[in-house]
Amino acid sequence: MKINELATLKAESPDTLPSAERRNFLKIGLAVTGVYLGGTVLSLTSVVDALAEGPVPSSGKYPYSPHYTMVLREHLCIDCELCKEACVKTNNVPSYGYRTTILERRRDIVGGEKETIFMPVLCNQCNRPPCVRVCPTTATWKDEKTGIVVMKNSRCIGCKTCMAACPYNARYFNEETRAVDKCDFCWESRLSKGETTPACVEACPADVRVFGDLADHNSRVFQLLHTPGSIVWVLRPETGAIPNVFYTNA
Repeated sequence: MKINELATLKAESPDTLPSAERRNFLKIGLAVTGVYLGGTVLSLTSVVDALAEGPVPSSGKYPYSPHYTMVLREHLCIDCELCKEACVKTNNVPSYGYRTTILERRRDIVGGEKETIFMPVLCNQCNRPPCVRVCPTTATWKDEKTGIVVMKNSRCIGCKTCMAACPYNARYFNEETRAVDKCDFCWESRLSKGETTPACVEACPADVRVFGDLADHNSRVFQLLHTPGSIVWVLRPETGAIPNVFYTNA
């Protein structure tokens, strides 16, 4: 499925989610409450709200330290595209490619009117990334410390297998470097040089994108994902990729 197909709305039962995936989300303190978008968007809430079994795990239970995560509060997005502009400038993204973009979807509201919702999308930095599994040259891998899925251009042979495997259509082939490129949370351009946020987060005037360490219970991302009453979801949970990019109404 291509990324522009994610906006087709359809309701599903939460029972469609495999029990293994439920357990994976319980490990980070989130309980399944529903599945939407034809099984492509998972609705979650905090384990406290859902009265799920087991306490929220301590920081040491997370796979990575720091466990970098982005939370997208899509209801705040105004489609100004300043995030995209900042990404292009910071990471030298060509006009035909992207590391992040914004989708639009329409939904019915009271009175028969339509509402437009803007959905920012980017590489989900999956815990089980399909792109990494299929790469024949280890040009892409998941960093053992941060969990970020990174690329090494010199190893890439341009076979585009990783592009085909990505559930989020979040990779593109850079004609200048002759290698596949993708979002790395600005690891190479900013985080590894001492900055604390990706360029898109810093540029957003509406505070849509929140970035931080999910393993830190005092971090803003952790608090957003565990706010009582908030709904949290991820894209395409049925792939088993286990994304580290979350969407919320909080």
